[in-house]
Amino acid sequence: MYSLSCPRWKNGACPDKLCSADCPSLEKDHSRQVELLRRIREVPGVKRVFISSGIRHDLIMADSSPYLEEICRHHVSGHLKIAPEHISRSVTECMNKPSREVLDSFRERFSAATRESGREQYLLPYLMSGHPGCTVGDMIELAQYLQEAHLYTEQVQDFTPTPMTVSTAMYHTGLDPFTLKPVHVPRGREKRIQRAMLHYRDPKNYDLVKEGLRLAGREDLIGSGRGCLIPARPRRGWKGNGKKQ
Repeated sequence: MYSLSCPRWKNGACPDKLCSADCPSLEKDHSRQVELLRRIREVPGVKRVFISSGIRHDLIMADSSPYLEEICRHHVSGHLKIAPEHISRSVTECMNKPSREVLDSFRERFSAATRESGREQYLLPYLMSGHPGCTVGDMIELAQYLQEAHLYTEQVQDFTPTPMTVSTAMYHTGLDPFTLKPVHVPRGREKRIQRAMLHYRDPKNYDLVKEGLRLAGREDLIGSGRGCLIPARPRRGWKGNGKKQ
């Protein structure tokens, strides 16, 4: 978000404090960052300039400039980090995160930019389990998405309450503070099951994943058929049904 700004900041925080990509006041032009990166590349002795931090994929999709194509050509060392955190609509709404459709559009654009660059590059998504509003069924939906998209799940986190956040208010009250509607808050063993779903390929998580699939009535995802997440019985060294990550 280098050099992106909002002209309304001098008047104080917006009432909704969302800072989302569809806000008409938020400037989304990445051209100043592109200019900076180009100037750094021209510094004598500088061979490579890589972006190692995560990027806001929703802001990139809201920007018509060729920022993504520029960094794919020159500034991705192999993996580009993004933080969709989840793809289930009910969960992303609680998180105030972009929808699955935005992520899908970004993935398509990234794939095209990668092909154009001639480089072998991959997306590295940051994902979360156990967030208020998230059910085992939502985590199964996420696991299926990861399998279908052949995404690598290294950066994952179980939700941890932190002070002064809407998510923490949901966690402690079980309510959406804006609508006062009840919000499901996963706890105890359910949180362990949700976390295991993010690494459903790991043999150590087999029992928890199987338990979660049965609790959600998704025994159809247990077996050797296409789209199954785990086999009927654990096998040594099993790494999931699907393309190697």
